[in-house]
Amino acid sequence: MKLPVDGVQAFVLIAELGSYRRASESLGLTQTALTRRIQKLEGFLGAVLLDRTTRTVRLSAVGCEFLPLATRLIADFTHDVERLRTTSRLGIGDVTVATVQSIAFRRMPAVLQTYARDHPQNRVQILERSGALVTEAVRKGEADFGIHIQQEADADLVEDRLVRDPFVLICHRSHPLAGRRALRWTDLSGTDLVTLGGASGNRARVEAQLAAVDLPPRGRFVVESTPTALALVSAGIGAAILPAALRSASARDNLVEILLTEPAIYRTISLVRRRNTSLTPAASLFYEALKSELSSGFDGSGLREDLHRAAVLR
Repeated sequence: MKLPVDGVQAFVLIAELGSYRRASESLGLTQTALTRRIQKLEGFLGAVLLDRTTRTVRLSAVGCEFLPLATRLIADFTHDVERLRTTSRLGIGDVTVATVQSIAFRRMPAVLQTYARDHPQNRVQILERSGALVTEAVRKGEADFGIHIQQEADADLVEDRLVRDPFVLICHRSHPLAGRRALRWTDLSGTDLVTLGGASGNRARVEAQLAAVDLPPRGRFVVESTPTALALVSAGIGAAILPAALRSASARDNLVEILLTEPAIYRTISLVRRRNTSLTPAASLFYEALKSELSSGFDGSGLREDLHRAAVLR
């Protein structure tokens, strides 16, 4: 038999008000229902707590001993419930999100800046992972949710598609190809390429496409992360094949992006979370902020225009 908290609450209120009638009115109960609560509590304790006549009610000896404990129990319970309600209403709490590095490096900071301003009490942990490792972090509960490269449907996970990015060549403005609006994959012959290795979710698609046009599937420079690839390109070392999600930052880094065509290939970025598992209020707010910002932050319109012009020229 579990401690009947509603009976403890009723007992404390009767002791405070000195009346079954006033206590039942305060709780919105009939006196019969209130009496059942007290009887259930007394049955749990194995002792009489209230001595009641037709006119008066007073604490028994056990009731006098139990009252301080019961008062603390109800005060602590009420405090904790109110704290949880406040936490839920204000979205207070810690959040852990796993993400591919390209999103963490370029697109998440703006969302995080706004979230941190609106929720100063919250702590956010970002797990930078490659490819399928983001998915595994979510599946194992290491992260509340993740941002990954969309994969085949998984019965244990729910995905919300954010954006579909074409692949581009990113090079320094001084690079010989920097003036081109679009490039065929075959045009990359003779170019020192920077490609991603390791567990990158983009690796297989890029290597397969390079091999399809009889180019070495791995570039001259193979790195593990997007920031490293961009650092090399910014220093004038090669040109990197990366998703176009980085477009907004290229100008200030003295870099340009050139759409790769014939064929244009894409990667789709999605939010991912565990199915049938509710997000905490804090995580839910961050999830919705990312969903709103990232799905609208890049619409590919400039690159679609480049693709159209490239088709017209050919």
